[in-house]
Amino acid sequence: MSTENTTQSAAGTRGADGVRLAARDTELTVHPESGCRIGSLRVGGTELLRQGDKYGCFPMVPWCGRIENGQFRNGAERHRMPVNSPPHAIHGTGRDVRWRTVRAGGTSAAFTYELTDPAAPWPYPGTVTQVVELAEDGGSLTLTMGVEATGDSFPAQAGWHPWFLRNLGTGGDVRIDFAAEWQEERGPDHLPTGRRIPPKPGPWDDCFGMPRGVEVTLTWPERLELTVSSRAEWVVVYDEQEAAVCVEPQSGPPNGLNTAPRLVTLIDPLEISTTWTWRTL
Repeated sequence: MSTENTTQSAAGTRGADGVRLAARDTELTVHPESGCRIGSLRVGGTELLRQGDKYGCFPMVPWCGRIENGQFRNGAERHRMPVNSPPHAIHGTGRDVRWRTVRAGGTSAAFTYELTDPAAPWPYPGTVTQVVELAEDGGSLTLTMGVEATGDSFPAQAGWHPWFLRNLGTGGDVRIDFAAEWQEERGPDHLPTGRRIPPKPGPWDDCFGMPRGVEVTLTWPERLELTVSSRAEWVVVYDEQEAAVCVEPQSGPPNGLNTAPRLVTLIDPLEISTTWTWRTL
């Protein structure tokens, strides 16, 4: 199905302005042409995500966070990725390519891209899929991403990088609450040192371990409570910007292609899911 034409269903629209999904008083827009990022999530008419081409919520794939000096190994092979946050490569290449809309309508949509896309090449063939699903009651959003190999095996990671607004206009700044088992000590190069330490108070640009699953709650006083949950065991929390905060569930730690590689094979794809659940206060 072409993303250039506009089609409409009972609760979904697909067209040049992106793919729109809606359920009750919740609506979101996905932009497959811009790295399959969620450009907008509105609950009861209130926008929750920072606006702009670099913001919203984008998938991090086939790696999350930074790769040291933009290099990783797969067995005896060394590969170099584009250094887009010198001296490191950051947040994968999936956000730089146009994804294909596989289906869109109702309250869900699915998108794919090929890892060897010339716009942001990866050295191994494979397919990435993202499924976006709004609950019928408009009270939650589930994102699922899969990475499949179509040739040689390779290390990979996947996750999401949402930019939640710090303030929704009234009620004060957001509060972030979570209980991690450890914090990855961050070195001066912004990479984990390999040492696990007790979690420290913010501000954060840090990775935390939650082996029983990610659960982080954001509370905008008098407005909204939103919980980010995932069966993944890692989450990066970033709150050093004035305009927005980030809660990033991911399948491995920063630089994990080198320090904790998870191989994707023909018979063992990588899959990760996260659910955001909210309620008004």
